[in-house]
Amino acid sequence: MRKVISDFFHQHPSIEVIGTARNGKDAIQKIQQLNPDVVTMDVEMPELNGIETLKHIMEISPVPVVMISSFTEKGAQKTLQAMEYGAVDFVTKPGGTISLDLHKVKDELIRKVELASKIPIEKLRKQINPKKHYINNIQQETTLNTNETQVVTEFSSTSNKNWTKTSEKIVLIGTSTGGPRALQEVMTNLPESLSAPILIVQHMPPGFTKSLADRLNHLSKIRVKEAEQGEIVEKGTAYIAPGGYHLKMKKNGQHYQIVLDNQEPPRAGHRPSVDVLFENISQFNELDKIAIIMTGMGNDGSKGLMALKKSGNVIAIAESAETCIVYGMPKAAVETKLVDEVVNLDEISETMMKYLS
Repeated sequence: MRKVISDFFHQHPSIEVIGTARNGKDAIQKIQQLNPDVVTMDVEMPELNGIETLKHIMEISPVPVVMISSFTEKGAQKTLQAMEYGAVDFVTKPGGTISLDLHKVKDELIRKVELASKIPIEKLRKQINPKKHYINNIQQETTLNTNETQVVTEFSSTSNKNWTKTSEKIVLIGTSTGGPRALQEVMTNLPESLSAPILIVQHMPPGFTKSLADRLNHLSKIRVKEAEQGEIVEKGTAYIAPGGYHLKMKKNGQHYQIVLDNQEPPRAGHRPSVDVLFENISQFNELDKIAIIMTGMGNDGSKGLMALKKSGNVIAIAESAETCIVYGMPKAAVETKLVDEVVNLDEISETMMKYLS
C-alpha cells in the first residue's frame, strides 16, 4: 500500500514523497524529523492506530492529514472521529482494508493532498473568535451594538420584509471539506425546542452519511438522522442527505415529505448537491427559508442560492473565511451579493436561532 501510494505521487510534478512509515509510532517520529507539508495515513495501522496517531500528531507536530479509510461502517465511524481530531479530509479505499485497486481513487487522493497543502495549521484547531462579520445585501453596511459584542441587524432586504415569528420556517445547510467538524459545532449548540426542520447536504460517499448522522444525533439535543425516502419532515429534526442521493422535498396535503433522488445526475460531481437542494426548496413560497453555506471546496450552493432568493423570504448565512477549513463554497455564495450575514463557525447556531425565535 505504501509503495502504491508513493508511486502515485512520484508521477506528480509538484508533490515530493519525503518518507514513508511502517506504523503509527514510526509515523510520529518521522513527521518530527522530516517536517512534511501533508501526511496521508490509513485509519487502520499496527502498533498505533490512525486515530491515536492523529491525536499525537496534532498535539506534537500539527500538519494537514488526509485519512485513507476502508469502506465499512467501522471505517466510517473511525474516519469521522479523525475529522473531529483535526484530519482535513479522507479518501475511501475501493477494495477493503488491503486495497489492490487503489488506482481508482488516485486522482481524488492527489487533489485532496494538493488542497491540504494550502490549509494553514491554525485552521486545523478549533477556533473561537468573538469578532463578527455581517453583510447587508442591499446597503453593504454593518450595525454594531457598542455595549455588547451582540450585533443587531435590521431587515432591509425587500425579500425579507415579511419575515414574521409565526411563519413556517425551514433551515437548509450545505457544506463539504471540513463539514463534519463544522456541523458538529452547529448541531450541538441548537436547543431541543428547535422550531423548524433542517435539511443538510454534506458531500460524502454512501455509508459515511449514516455514521455522521448517528454521531451528531448522539452529541446533539435535537434529533439528527440520515434522510429516508418518503418520511414526513418534522420540526426539531435534522435530515442529512444520504451519499449518492440528491435531497429534495414534496408537499403531501399539509405535510412535507423527503424525496431521495439517485436518478438526476451529479451536479458538478456531487450527489447530493447543495444547488439541487436549494433549487428544489425554492418552489415552496409558503416557507421562510434560512440557507447556510459552510466550509467546502468549490462553489456548490451559489446557483441554488440565486434560485432561493428569487421568491419568498430567504435569509442567507455564510461561514467566514476566518473559520472555514476551505473558503470555497461560502466565498462563491458571498460573491453572489445575496448573503445577508457572514459569521464565524461558533456563531452560526446563534445566528440561526435569531431568525427562528
